[in-house]
Amino acid sequence: MLAGFISLLALSLDAGAVEGGLGRSITGLQVTDYAGVVPPKPGLNLALGYVHYSGQFDTDRELPISGVAALGMDATFDLYSLSGLYVWPAKTGRWNFASLVTVPFASVDLSADVSAGPFNRRVSDSFKGDLYDISFSPVIAGYHFDETHHLALSVSISAPAGSYDPNRLANPSLNAWIYTPTVAYTQLASHGTVEWSTAAGIDFSTRNDATDYRSGAVFHIDSQVMKRWQNGWGLGGVGGWLQQVGDDSGALADRLDGFRGHSLAAGAIISYQHKHEDMSMSVSLRWLHEFDVRRRLEGDPLMLSGSISF
Repeated sequence: MLAGFISLLALSLDAGAVEGGLGRSITGLQVTDYAGVVPPKPGLNLALGYVHYSGQFDTDRELPISGVAALGMDATFDLYSLSGLYVWPAKTGRWNFASLVTVPFASVDLSADVSAGPFNRRVSDSFKGDLYDISFSPVIAGYHFDETHHLALSVSISAPAGSYDPNRLANPSLNAWIYTPTVAYTQLASHGTVEWSTAAGIDFSTRNDATDYRSGAVFHIDSQVMKRWQNGWGLGGVGGWLQQVGDDSGALADRLDGFRGHSLAAGAIISYQHKHEDMSMSVSLRWLHEFDVRRRLEGDPLMLSGSISF
């Protein structure tokens, strides 16, 4: 079940209803194959991930970004990540444990209408391949009820490792710490060829001191169903719900009535798994369409992820 490793990775580009129209989680990308399974085999697992997101924010609504209010925004994000998961050799009954770190690099192009006195002007900004905010999970606890029912508990921590300039619209950092407690569950059927996985979490953000803005808590729950065949291929569907449950805070957030956001997404997944002697590999591609979106970017996220275990 190497693919379960992918689900533990913080392969998430930021797009919630928070400062900049962005947050930690993209709707539908927080659950992946075998989300509730901590791999049973001790040792090191490596993964590469790619997320593409192109979205828009309504031009008739104000958006807080870099300490100012913009009217609408067009943005394209590309996130590349390298992740390492170490599964501990120690076990306690039905529990096993792991630790994870993800190092991401991002490219962003965006444009927005920004107020300049009584006038609005279109401003564009971008960066290419910069270090983004690093995320890590010191302890991931996996519980195996039996061979077909699995649970994973973790707290992901996103550290503001990227650079941040409050005078720029595009920054490779949220300039805040984000803590995400997560519960993931996986159930298998039909001799393991059918999988249902669900992951739920809440993003808690600290204040961005450069703009005196704090994003409110964001709840997200994503679920997927997969059917796999003996040749290694799999097909499935995925859906997600993101709901901001706490108001943003700060002078600009107060003017925008807390700027709470919401979104739904649905899409499809194709995956492939292969094992050769002691080495296993897994590749997964998913595409989703967002809808019923309020106070956040709206687009069609795509994620490609691959992992290898040895």
